[in-house]
Amino acid sequence: MNHLKLFLLLIILTQGLKIKAQDFVLKGVVIEKGSNVRIALAGITNIRSKMGATSNDIGIFQLNARIGDTLLIQKRNLTDRKVVIKTDDDLVVYLVRASTMLEEVTVKGQNKKQEMEGIKRDFKRNGSFFEGKPPLVLLSPFGGSPLTFFYELFGKTPARARNFNRYYKKELSLIEVDKFFNKSLVSKNTTLTGKDLDNFLLDYYPTRSTTINWSNYDAVKYIKESAKKYTDTLRNTNNTQ
Repeated sequence: MNHLKLFLLLIILTQGLKIKAQDFVLKGVVIEKGSNVRIALAGITNIRSKMGATSNDIGIFQLNARIGDTLLIQKRNLTDRKVVIKTDDDLVVYLVRASTMLEEVTVKGQNKKQEMEGIKRDFKRNGSFFEGKPPLVLLSPFGGSPLTFFYELFGKTPARARNFNRYYKKELSLIEVDKFFNKSLVSKNTTLTGKDLDNFLLDYYPTRSTTINWSNYDAVKYIKESAKKYTDTLRNTNNTQ
């Protein structure tokens, strides 16, 4: 009798596993977080089966899936998201607008810029009006100020102002680049972590001239393409060792 019960239990468990592994039609909707606007034409990909679908005009999609599958949801100007299917219930996916991820970096950059502007004002209050680079017109005998000219060239405060101005220009350039290429944004759009993430940030940090006309979409595109190159290089290096 005990053997019969055990046999029946095994049958039930086996059937349960079969049911669990069966495909079903998953229904879902893609919504922008915060605005609750339904997102049309979002791309939904089942990573296991490589099958895809697109959300319709009201954000709804259907896709064959299994319990345990991972879906990748993508939409231009919104942050990609991966979702693991845990039940066969209808799925609601919230995507975050990419620009919101840049807000914190932008605020930090603006705060730093304000601090540096304050330092420049302090130099002016201390007598360096030309940041150590006096115009030649100061040498003119008609309304010029030769003393100011030579003070700006050789004075200690103007020298510090001149050095700071070089630092200021460099930092402004970095602040603009950091809006589009920073640890937070890279972490959200790649699988890189730890030392690999730090090395990637150093190796693929773009120049200001590269980012000058970027939008959020361009930044995410650059990060993903560069991360693929980086991981491919790591993989090839490991294979040759």
